[in-house]
Amino acid sequence: MSEVAVLNPPSSKDAASIANAASVAPAFAPSFQPLYAQIKSLLVKQLESGEWQPGESIPSEMDLAARFQVSQGTVRKAIDELAGENLLIRRQGKGTFVATHTETKSSMFRFLRVRRNDGQPEYPESELLDVKRMRAPADVARVLDLATGEATFVLRRVLRYGGMPTVLDEITLPAGPFKGLTKERFDAYEGSMYGFFETEFGVRMLRAEEQVRAVAADPNTAEVLRVGIGSPLLSVERVAFTYGNKPVELRRGLCTTRSHHYANELN
Repeated sequence: MSEVAVLNPPSSKDAASIANAASVAPAFAPSFQPLYAQIKSLLVKQLESGEWQPGESIPSEMDLAARFQVSQGTVRKAIDELAGENLLIRRQGKGTFVATHTETKSSMFRFLRVRRNDGQPEYPESELLDVKRMRAPADVARVLDLATGEATFVLRRVLRYGGMPTVLDEITLPAGPFKGLTKERFDAYEGSMYGFFETEFGVRMLRAEEQVRAVAADPNTAEVLRVGIGSPLLSVERVAFTYGNKPVELRRGLCTTRSHHYANELN
């Protein structure tokens, strides 16, 4: 039997728990949602509040079911969705953990879409060229949900595959959540850029939207990527979001295609 919305609750343990769930998070609005979706929303709020830190295990399904006074099946369905959205990670025999960008390199490929043409996995070397504090122009402010002229950090970096410069990134971040960001601070960190954002500033990139188009290399980009002026490049524009669907990164990457390509999987 499929679960029903709380608006018309069955006489069951799950439905009777709504008052308790609401008391756990007063801002939570239960109406018009299946029960598992309500539990999912509560779990997201607790992840956002930092109750469980990235890489930390969350309570067992049995413990969560007791906390929210719902069935384990309801909790399991909520966790399955969060795992499918890469907010949680299930580990056989170990439990369920908060996803983190400081995981092994293989997990980093979720946001790294550039692949070698021969299909071999390869994680690039990253060099941060500079960090500048700038005021957001209107187009950037609109994407990042800022006021025009609001302070941002603009980072330029090169990704090298096999020692060859392959991607030139321009990354714009709202200054507020990244207060204290400097090139020296990033260079001292060992790990991915998203791991740096998560560890040093508590900002987790949960999902991203991208647009890809073909462009010609301008003189400055051609020099950095060691290609001829006018050479074809892939332009990948990414907007990354954290909790609450809040945009926190605008990334414009220019990628050579001499030995690499942009990869995506459609399920």
